[in-house]
Amino acid sequence: MGIGDMAGKAQDALKTEQGQKFAGEGLNRASDAADNATGNKHTDHINTGKDAVSDKLGLGGDDKKKGQSKR
Repeated sequence: MGIGDMAGKAQDALKTEQGQKFAGEGLNRASDAADNATGNKHTDHINTGKDAVSDKLGLGGDDKKKGQSKR
């Protein structure tokens, strides 16, 4: 199985509700870990990056647009 095959399977998994939930939770954990590692000094930048990844993955986009936080 090549990288292209694995990427295709990952994209297919993200199309499911369970896959989106899993990816969103992982993204939240990663951003929280980065925020903690930097002593909360770069929260705005981390959230901007998290929102960009979320948009790219189709996970619901920018938290600010929805008026709520996923953290």
